[in-house]
Amino acid sequence: MSTRLKQLLLVLPLLFAATSSVAQSPPRGQATQSRGVWPKARALAWADTVGWLVGSNFAPSTAINQLEMWQAATFDARTIDRELGWAESLGFTTMRVFLHHMLWQQDSIGFLNRIDRFLAIADRHHIRPMFLLFDAVWDPLPHLGRHRAPIPHLHNSGWVQSPGAAIMADTARFRELRGYVRGVVGHFAHDRRIVAWDMFNEPDNVNRPAYLAYEPIDKPAHAFVLLRKAFAWAREVNPSQPLTAAPWKGDWVDPARMLPITAYMLDSSDVITFHSYDDSAQVDRLVTALERYGRPIICSEYMARPRGSTFQNILPIFSRRHVGAINWGLVSGKTQTIYPWDSWNREYTAEPAVWFHDVFRRDGTPFDSAEVAFIRTLTRRR
Repeated sequence: MSTRLKQLLLVLPLLFAATSSVAQSPPRGQATQSRGVWPKARALAWADTVGWLVGSNFAPSTAINQLEMWQAATFDARTIDRELGWAESLGFTTMRVFLHHMLWQQDSIGFLNRIDRFLAIADRHHIRPMFLLFDAVWDPLPHLGRHRAPIPHLHNSGWVQSPGAAIMADTARFRELRGYVRGVVGHFAHDRRIVAWDMFNEPDNVNRPAYLAYEPIDKPAHAFVLLRKAFAWAREVNPSQPLTAAPWKGDWVDPARMLPITAYMLDSSDVITFHSYDDSAQVDRLVTALERYGRPIICSEYMARPRGSTFQNILPIFSRRHVGAINWGLVSGKTQTIYPWDSWNREYTAEPAVWFHDVFRRDGTPFDSAEVAFIRTLTRRR
C-alpha cells in the first residue's frame, strides 16, 4: 500500500460527519401524478430538439469535490463562468454536474439558489447541464464544512459519495433522501436550461482498493434499492427533462449476461447513457448493443488517454453515430484527475507526461493544442 493511501485512510475516521435532518420540499414544480418511462417517440423527439450533445463532467478547478463546489462559502461563480467559457470555446453544449444530498439537508433554499446561479452562468455560455443526484464513487464518508487540501499527485483524493456509507448501510434511512430528490427535481422540473437528470453514478461501485474497507457489506444490493427509489421519487414530480442512469460494468452486449442492476438502468431510462473508457472497437460494440433499445444514446463518461480512450479515437464514433459525448474532466484542478486511477497504488511525484483526464490547465491553455483543434473541428460540423 502506498504511503499516500495509508495517509488518507488514517484520516478518514476523523472526516465522518452526517446529518439526518430533512428539509421540506418547496412547492414549486410538484406534480400530482407520477409519470412512467417516456415512450420512445418522445425520447427521439427530445433528441431532435437538443441536437448532438458534447461536453464534460464538470467541477470547477477550485473545488476538490461536489460539496466544495456548491457550499455557500466556496461556491466560486467567477471560476465557473471562466471555465464554462473555455467549454463554450470548444463547442461544448452540456456539462454533467454532480449534486449532493447534504447540501439540501443543510439549506435547501440556499442550495436551490446556487443551482439557479449556476444555470444562469451556463445559459450565458449556451450550455445545458445534466445534473446527477447520487454518486457511489470514492470517499464514502462525506461531510459538510471545510475540506482538506488534495493529497499531492492522487486522482480524486477528496471526491465524496452521496449518500455515503452511513445511509447506504441502512435502507430504512433512504426515506431521508426523498425530499432531496423531489425538492431539487421538482423545483427545476420545467426548466429548459437543464437537459437531463442522472439518477445515480455507478451505484454498485465498491471502490476497490481505495475505500473498500469503509463500504457497507451489502452496498451493491442496497444501492439497487436506492436507485429504484430515486427513479420513483423523480417521476413523482413529473419532470419535463429525461431521467437516466448509466451502466458502467459487466456485459450488456449479451442480454443473458447482463447484471440485474444494469438491465434495470437501461429499462428505466428515458434516454440511454453509459460509461466506457475503452478503445474504439469496444465503444463501437457497446453502441451497437445499446441501439436495440431504440432510444437516444449518450456516453456520460469517457476519455482516459493512456487507455486508448482519446478524443481522436472516440469522438468521431460518437459524431458518426449521433451519440452524445461527455468526457471526464474539463480543467485540471483540485480533483487531480490528470493522474490515473493507479495513483492509488503507485507513487507519482510529478505531472504525468500524458494526462489521464481533463482538457485545460488552470490558465486556460490546453494540455494538447492539436486535441483541442480536433474537438472544435467535430463540434463545428453539427
